[in-house]
Amino acid sequence: MRERTWQDAGRTAPPTPGDPARRLPGSTTVTVLAGVVLLAYVVLVPLLWPEASSQASLSRARLAPSAAHWFGTDYAGHDLFVRVAQGLRVSLTIAVLCALIATVAGLAVGLTAAALGGRTDAVLMRISDAVNALPHLLLGIVLVALFRGSLTAIVVSIAVTHWPQVARIVRSEALTTRAAEFVDAAYLAGASRWQVLARHLLPATLAQASVAVVLLVPHAIWHESTLSFLGLGLSPDRPSLGTLLQQSRGEILLGGWWSLAFPALALVVATLVVSGLASAARHRWAPLADEAQVR
Repeated sequence: MRERTWQDAGRTAPPTPGDPARRLPGSTTVTVLAGVVLLAYVVLVPLLWPEASSQASLSRARLAPSAAHWFGTDYAGHDLFVRVAQGLRVSLTIAVLCALIATVAGLAVGLTAAALGGRTDAVLMRISDAVNALPHLLLGIVLVALFRGSLTAIVVSIAVTHWPQVARIVRSEALTTRAAEFVDAAYLAGASRWQVLARHLLPATLAQASVAVVLLVPHAIWHESTLSFLGLGLSPDRPSLGTLLQQSRGEILLGGWWSLAFPALALVVATLVVSGLASAARHRWAPLADEAQVR
């Protein structure tokens, strides 16, 4: 009996990882352009107008948006167009650092669990489940409250709550690779578990780890902004999106809507851009995972 094909069934075959039908050139191009514009804003604006946010001037305090001050000024007379760029740069720097630390920790735990297996795997996964079960924001508040205003505490509090997800993904990918025939051949040739981990399991999980870094950045941005907004993050003299939003609470009552609107808009735009880049990276670096979800 002849096997039925997708054409016989009147359906189109699911797109393969390299199929152009999987690509979204229009949306990807827009996302990349938005990322370039955002990066230029974050890097160039503070360099071109460094004095606009460093020098306070009560004579120009609480000015509404105009041609002279596109985003208006805050209570101290700082230009918010520059101030928001500085805050966005600080928040993105913290977020990227947290994402890298969380991914490295998750990569180490996931690979170790997959390579050693047995009791080690069980213990590491139970620790991962225990950390993942804790409310992330609550745990972050507790850690940051112990070292209030410390940048190190903020980074640690965010990174320590995000590595379990990476560990689970890496472990799953590593277990799939470990079941392959070439890994069995490596063991038969006398390779140790650590040699298999370094030569086979680690390269197989780097694509997933790369995607995890990008995916964790938006979460880290919101966590840092939330902690700073609650007054537990950076000190008010160090601008970040969270501190700018925290300072704008009183300005709203005085009619200074721009002090809240533009930092909040920057937070939303940065999240959307990074999430779009993460989606594009996922299609590019981890197509097999996407194919499994499509099916």
